[in-house]
Amino acid sequence: MNEPTDPASDGGSDDAEAEASEPADESRSDVDETESDTLEDEADERAVSDGDAGDAANRGDDDDAEETDQREEQGQEQEQGQEQEQGQNQEQVPPEVRKYERFKKMDGARYERVNEFLRDRTYITAREWAIARLCADFRTETGVEMTKIGENLPELVPFMTDTYTPQAVNQARYSFEEKVTKAGATFLYGAMSGFFTAEDLDEMMYEVTEVAKFLLEVEGVDLAVADELEAEDRISEVMREVRASSADLRGEEVRCPECGHVHEPSGE
Repeated sequence: MNEPTDPASDGGSDDAEAEASEPADESRSDVDETESDTLEDEADERAVSDGDAGDAANRGDDDDAEETDQREEQGQEQEQGQEQEQGQNQEQVPPEVRKYERFKKMDGARYERVNEFLRDRTYITAREWAIARLCADFRTETGVEMTKIGENLPELVPFMTDTYTPQAVNQARYSFEEKVTKAGATFLYGAMSGFFTAEDLDEMMYEVTEVAKFLLEVEGVDLAVADELEAEDRISEVMREVRASSADLRGEEVRCPECGHVHEPSGE
């Protein structure tokens, strides 16, 4: 009933399966080798690409370094040129201008600030003040050296930035003289008119003297305390004499500044 099993047939079946599996194994091996070759090629391409990118980056860094070096060299050349130009300009400055020491305390000051200070306390401008001082210092037997003052004005006065023509220097000097004359006439009239008392004149003289001393100190004048006090006392004494003489001229009573006694002016 049951069919006997044929060992031969069984063995044949196993051999057939083995023979069938061998080509499949060979096919998979070929595929693996192909894929391996492909991966190696891609890796080589990436390596070449990375190498090219690295070379390009290195070339870019080299180019940037060269540009930086060029800019530094150009900056150094410009600085050297400026230093040489400044040296040449300094050599052209007259010796007496280089040795001029006034206004050194005003290094870094701006013209606008100096002018504002003066206009709040005086009638003159910063330009008139500086040029009047220079005209007094650069005066020779033949006159004021206006050309030298104008051409070297920025070197002489820190807050003056432009050069001036001789005509402009002369105009500033004339304007200074005119304002001083008008201010003096105004002040002297106030002192002689009797409008101010002796005490008022003392206070006024103290205030104006402080401003004048400050300007002198800025110019470089060294004022000793004893000299300041002596100058103030002499000015006060002179102003008292001016007031008394003015009252005498007006025919008014005179008050003694020391004791306050009032007496009639003499008829002499």
